[in-house]
Amino acid sequence: MTPAQHIRILLLALSTLLAAPVWSHGGEDHDEPAAPSKPAQTLATSAMGTPRRLPDGSLWVPKPVQHKLALRTQVALTQDHAPALELNGTVQADPNAGGRIQASQAGRIEAGPMGLPSLGQRISRGQVLAYLRPVLSSVEQGNQQAALADLDAQYEVAERKLARYRQLEGSVPAKDIDAARIEQDALRKRRGALRASLGAPEALTAPVSGVIAASHVVLGQLVDARESLFDIVDPTRLMVEALAYDPTQAAHLGEASASVPGGIVSMRFAGAGALLQEQALPLRFRVVSSTAPLAVGQTLHLNARTTGKVRGAAIPRSALIRLNGSDTMVWLHDAPERFVARPVRVAPLDAEHVVVTQGLHDKDRVVTRGASLLAQIR
Repeated sequence: MTPAQHIRILLLALSTLLAAPVWSHGGEDHDEPAAPSKPAQTLATSAMGTPRRLPDGSLWVPKPVQHKLALRTQVALTQDHAPALELNGTVQADPNAGGRIQASQAGRIEAGPMGLPSLGQRISRGQVLAYLRPVLSSVEQGNQQAALADLDAQYEVAERKLARYRQLEGSVPAKDIDAARIEQDALRKRRGALRASLGAPEALTAPVSGVIAASHVVLGQLVDARESLFDIVDPTRLMVEALAYDPTQAAHLGEASASVPGGIVSMRFAGAGALLQEQALPLRFRVVSSTAPLAVGQTLHLNARTTGKVRGAAIPRSALIRLNGSDTMVWLHDAPERFVARPVRVAPLDAEHVVVTQGLHDKDRVVTRGASLLAQIR
């Protein structure tokens, strides 16, 4: 076979090979890669967007989840603050703006000119709230009637004696006539006073202006002497009494505040007692303003600022958490999607804030809202 024939045979075999169809494996489509199923996509997405606790104890929280939890942070700034003293107090009425009406004697309650006052009704000083009609036994009434009859007889004798002396004026010394006249006037006043006291009601008047805080009477009620009938309070002038177990603390107090349902109470230190009560010194604070209504007898947990200084970062109380009953901790926003729990030591500042004295560095970003939700991530 000539060389030309060999070349022709090779070209023919090569052309046959190139023209042959390419067969795929059975049942497979190699046009484009198979798309993953929808459940697989959902699982992958949810796994990537679910917050989780990392092996080092920190949290990985994606940005969408942070927005859903409404997390808020605050930059910690180290400054000097006036620390506060935590005290338990009770709301009381200002002694100069509150009053109590008590029965001076046993008697029966009768309505005043406008009826009996109701709770919360505003009254003015000197207003008649009710009448107290004395209730006497039959023996007491008999004694008073007998005394009145005796005075009537004495008055009639004195009146006739004075009339005779006046007829004999000139022969009877003037001093005897004056003495008879004075005796008649005295008997007339005694008789009038006794007659007016027989069954006359006693007016119960308000000692101060304010509102009726407590009413312990109904119409026709029989009360004893010294029994409390009405309590009057001026809601704009209240005080808080607290107890300090260290007398030296009373010398360094200033403003105070307390958190109550619905608002904050601001107070100012008014003074301290000099006599221990149950091994504690009573302290008085005057209520300056309150964004929530207060009631006499209500208990408060107040924070009274002192004149000392403590250095640290002020943060809201809502930032404090306790993990598994351990020490007080806060969450730090360490990275865009990473949160780290750090133990801290705090001192009270006011009703809404504390001072972190240990555990924070300047410029640390502390979670102030939603910290309790981060603690639930496992």
